[in-house]
Amino acid sequence: MDIEAEPGRRSARIEVHGTVQGVGFRPFVHRLAVRLGLDGDVRNDAGTVVIHAAGPGGPLREFVELLRTSAPPSAKVGRIEVDESPADLPALRGFHVRESVTGRPSAPEVPPDQATCADCLRELFDPADRRYRYPFLNCTACGPRATIIENLPYDRERTAMRGFPLCPDCEAEYRDPADRRFHAEPIACPACGPRLAWHSGHTLRHGDAALAAACAVIAGGGIVALKGIGGYQLVCDATDTAVVDRLRLVKPRPSKPLAVMVPDLRTARLVSVVDDRAAELLGSPAAPIVLLPKSAGTPLAASVSPGLTEVGVFLPCTPLHHLLLAELARPLVVTSGNRAGTPIITDDATARAELDPITDGRLDHDRPIWSRYDDSVVRVLGDRTITLRRARGYAPEPLPLPVPAPEPVLALGAQLKHTSTLALGAAAITGPHTGDLEDSGTFGAFELAAEDLCRLHGARPRFCAHDLHPGYLSTRFARRWPVSRRIAVQHHHAHVVATAAEHGVREPFVGVALDGLGLGDDGTFWGAEILLATYTGYRRVGRFATAPLPGGAAAVRRPARMALGYLFGAEPCTQDPVPEDLAKDLLGRMSGREVAVIRAMIRKGLNSPRASSAGRLFDAVSALLGLCDDNGYEGEAATRLEAAATGFTGVPPLRWKLRERDGLWVYDPNPTLRDALESALDSPVGEVAARFHRTVSEVVVALAVRAAESGGTDVVCLGGGVFQNALLTAGVLDGLAEAGLRAFAGERIPMNDGGISYGQAAIAAATMSER
Repeated sequence: MDIEAEPGRRSARIEVHGTVQGVGFRPFVHRLAVRLGLDGDVRNDAGTVVIHAAGPGGPLREFVELLRTSAPPSAKVGRIEVDESPADLPALRGFHVRESVTGRPSAPEVPPDQATCADCLRELFDPADRRYRYPFLNCTACGPRATIIENLPYDRERTAMRGFPLCPDCEAEYRDPADRRFHAEPIACPACGPRLAWHSGHTLRHGDAALAAACAVIAGGGIVALKGIGGYQLVCDATDTAVVDRLRLVKPRPSKPLAVMVPDLRTARLVSVVDDRAAELLGSPAAPIVLLPKSAGTPLAASVSPGLTEVGVFLPCTPLHHLLLAELARPLVVTSGNRAGTPIITDDATARAELDPITDGRLDHDRPIWSRYDDSVVRVLGDRTITLRRARGYAPEPLPLPVPAPEPVLALGAQLKHTSTLALGAAAITGPHTGDLEDSGTFGAFELAAEDLCRLHGARPRFCAHDLHPGYLSTRFARRWPVSRRIAVQHHHAHVVATAAEHGVREPFVGVALDGLGLGDDGTFWGAEILLATYTGYRRVGRFATAPLPGGAAAVRRPARMALGYLFGAEPCTQDPVPEDLAKDLLGRMSGREVAVIRAMIRKGLNSPRASSAGRLFDAVSALLGLCDDNGYEGEAATRLEAAATGFTGVPPLRWKLRERDGLWVYDPNPTLRDALESALDSPVGEVAARFHRTVSEVVVALAVRAAESGGTDVVCLGGGVFQNALLTAGVLDGLAEAGLRAFAGERIPMNDGGISYGQAAIAAATMSER
């Protein structure tokens, strides 16, 4: 902008793009304009904020600069467009917030939900405040956003709050430019807003009595179904082994870790080890679950995260949670309100039917939930924050696309940890985590989330991007588009491109995908791939050796089967097979019949597809070392292997070998497996697990160095669910840095399958642009 500095009034029309609705941006503009003595107005216009401003040139220039540099903390200003006019605009006297305008074509941004801010928290516990102990207080800096928005622009009548007319006091605050609730759309108080209700048998209570009843049940060792901000949750005392075990039984969730909510950082430090970076994340507006090492002497029940050294910890994210934690003064298990494998419940009728039979009471309220949002999960890795689940607090904030999409594209993700992504111009909007697409319930949640994503952003996708695997439900959904408008994307290419796109990497680059299973372009299962990649293509230059999956999906569920796959049928690229007698402990834990059947399946090639999968190799090692024969949840064997390795530092690698086969560099794991089993005869299992992690790190670095030399690049992008393993990821990143390569890991977007749709969107946009 170049507003003239000469004396006299100047005027301008200013458009602000980005996350500027639902974050207090219009009140901020009003206060700024009044302070600078400017006249004009501000309004939401579809997905942007439009400002008319008039005044002396100096203050007007300062105004535009401060729009960019002093915006509210939750706002994310993208670009600012200024249309300068030398003439005064008529009737601009004073500064006003105008009614929103709808219908203008745009790419609006839906603001994520924000945790309760410090000002609202003070009010919540101030007996003199009229919102004292009110579970639904909020302001322009905090509160529900994405979960209550039905349509844009973001105004009360297009949210779940439209059924709660403002009382005179709230109306006055809403209209007062000096008040921090000025145009806070979810504004409410006990006189006019939502209210709590407690249901237990034939008992019905409201307000504070409802909260007190819920607290009494939890304190007495019961389980409560709680209507949270993005769906129902199941809550119980995290220090009570009996109730945690009961929760696992009724959910059912036999072994997968449970998240723990604590009232404050002091309590977080009692149950876990919290460094400065973790403390910052815990207290951030997103309030994610942070994976942290358990503290010595943690009071948590062992069954909260059995067999693991970490626990997922988070702070209260809503006033209701703050009240609950303040009353109970203890860590609480707060997990998704659903039966395992089904979507989080958002409506009261379904909660009544499905949760009432397995809980001791239900604490709900009369504010609808428009969008299903689970809690986000992150972990700290050195100076990086690695996102494992991008949901409440982060989604649906847009991410960049390295090549803008010429037309709207809906990327449909894969099968597990499912998300969808909408590509609009240079922005990619990844929707909420919808879980694993394994039944009609999760598929219905996926359909609804995808439709809402498009509707909220005013988009009608002309193309879709999908995984190569024809059996994925997301791929079947893609058949609703004509063949000419479907863009099939290889699974591991999408993984590494997701990381590259997030960091704005320029092509070409080396992509390292360590994953469970994904269909390769040759029709076989891949899972440990070294690619020379661009945003529109790739060349496979390396991989791990293959092994059969006896029983297909059964081998994924039972790592003991996978171990036999490597023992009886590893790819014949070695003269050093693993002697069966070294695996006598594993064979002794399995029935003779099962071993015989699996041996025959592998020998005859019956239902034993081969895969070059890093995830399945980790499973096999976990079973061979006696850590996990059966996965109670996806990735349990690998998670237990990482937990066992924790604390063993400075260990040497196991033996490993790279070989050339069919023009590819191939890692042969047989020397590694043999060395691991021999070492386990006289070394702690944890030490052997640590040596295995060190080995895979060195293998990956060696393969990446060869690929970088071949492709003339020094950039490496990591992707795939195996990189959820912090020990492995840290080892790979350190090794690549020592080798002089620039390495990137997914930070804002998950490296697991939750990031697949974003990678698909980036590939589809670049492919369409190239065409």
